[in-house]
Parts: sequence; C-alpha cells; structure tokens
Amino acid sequence: MKAVRFHRFGGPEVLEIEELPDPHPGAGQVRIAVRAAGVNPSDWKKRQGLMDQELPQSMGHEAAGVVDEIGEGVTDVAVGDRVFGFSGEGTAQAELAVLDHYAPIPPTLDFASAAALPAALETATRALDQLGVGDGVTLLINGASGSVGSAAVQLAVARGARVIGTAGPANHDYLRSLGAEPVAYGEGMSQRVRALAPDGVDFALDVAGSGVLPELTDLAGGAEHVITVADFAGAQEHGVRFSRGDAGRAVHVINEIGELIESGRFAPPTVHTFPLADVAEAHRVSEHGRVRGKLVLLVS
Repeated sequence: MKAVRFHRFGGPEVLEIEELPDPHPGAGQVRIAVRAAGVNPSDWKKRQGLMDQELPQSMGHEAAGVVDEIGEGVTDVAVGDRVFGFSGEGTAQAELAVLDHYAPIPPTLDFASAAALPAALETATRALDQLGVGDGVTLLINGASGSVGSAAVQLAVARGARVIGTAGPANHDYLRSLGAEPVAYGEGMSQRVRALAPDGVDFALDVAGSGVLPELTDLAGGAEHVITVADFAGAQEHGVRFSRGDAGRAVHVINEIGELIESGRFAPPTVHTFPLADVAEAHRVSEHGRVRGKLVLLVS
C-alpha cells in the first residue's frame, strides 16, 4: 500500500509517499480501504521532531473508509460498511489503515467530513468530561472557532451549557450559529466576558494556547476550573490541568455523534481537501493556521 512517511525531521519536503506492507487487523480491530484521512497540528509537530523521536515515522490518527478486513471477535460491522475512527498506530494517511476504535459513518456525511471528526471530537469531549461540563453551567472557550473549539461549543451546548467563546470578529456570526455567545480575544477580553457574565464563569477551556491562562483562571474562580489542550508550558506555570490522551481518551464520542448530527444539533466543520500526494502542501497550510475548518487528505 502507499502511505505517508518520513525518514528525517524537517519541513514538509521530508514527507514521502512510500510503498509499505499491507497491515492486517488484530482482535477487535478492522481494516479499511481509506477514502479520507484528517490532518492535525500534531502531524507537523511530529514531522519537526517536537514529539516522538524515533525514525522513520508514518502519519495520521483519524480516517474514514470502507471495511475490507475484520479482526477476530468483531461482530458490529461487516466488510463493505462505511466507518470512521482512530488508528492507534498513527498510520491513517495511507491506502489501508487499521482502526482500533471505529463507528458507522452517519448517513448524511461523506468520507471527507467523517474523517474530519474523530480527533477534534475526542479532544473536545475529553476536556468537557474532565471539567464536568453539564446542564446549567457557563463555559468559556478560548479559541472557539477552530475545529476543536467549534466541536467543544456544540457538544457543550448539547449538554445544556451556556457557552461564551472567544474568536476574531470575522468568526462571531459563525459562533452564534453554533449556539455560543462570541467575544473578541485580545486586550480587554476579561472585561468583555464579564459584560456577559458579571460573576464570571463556571469553567474555562483553552483551545488556542494564546497565553491567557491567568485571565481564564480569574474568570473561572480558580485553576481547578480550567483546562488547556494547547498550552503545556502555561499549564505548568499556572497550575492548570493540561488535558492529554494518555490520561484516558474519550473515544466513546464517535459512537454518540451520529445522533447529534442527524438531529441537526452538531454541524461538522468545513473541510479543505488535498490529494494524498499533496500531503506536503496540506502541512504547509496547517502550519500557517489561517484556515477555518479541517484539512483532509483524499485517497483514491
């Protein structure tokens, strides 16, 4: 099979499309013929050597496609079914991928839209679960218009929370469409939030990593009410919890999201697609960080 791989750390130019042996599913796993695979900031951070240090490395943790091989004990899907989910081995950007956690693709979604969901859904749900966001609470999300932020907005609203979200003015109408009350980030953000919530908020979630953890802590009444998924150094400095997957992943959400999508309570992000062969260009776009929505590789 063809797969994205790199043998040295560096810029997008180190990425190659290589021929690798076909993988096969183990017990409880399925293999899919990949139709689409998501691109995440963690991909280019890995490529730059900021995460795992072993070489060579394959790429991709989320994909959507058609089941073409089933592991021992799998009874909930059949060959030919459309599914999406997580590749635990990080080899989703390929013609074939083994998924450890998977779910049927909601009927109204195409492969690209389905591939855009798993990582953002899991990250957002994990943070909401860890905070204890539920009915009647007020949640502030810093960086609410990105793929993780917009997922967190909608999932929190579905739980019955009031959501205040920071974003640039150009994204305020978008946040309103998701059910959030928008405020501009930057100087004076705290005052703008207090204009909407004079007594502060119950919880705050930092998705942007923009150095505002002290302000979020003040607004939420203490560091124990704040989680960041984007600012590891800031979390250590200010005593805020940094949410990471190795503390327990919220993979259950991919089995639950279909109902929200089909009922119109969750809108998947806009997708921007690239052929698998153009993975280097997708990395360049991801690093610049100026695109709203999700970058997805299409596999023919």
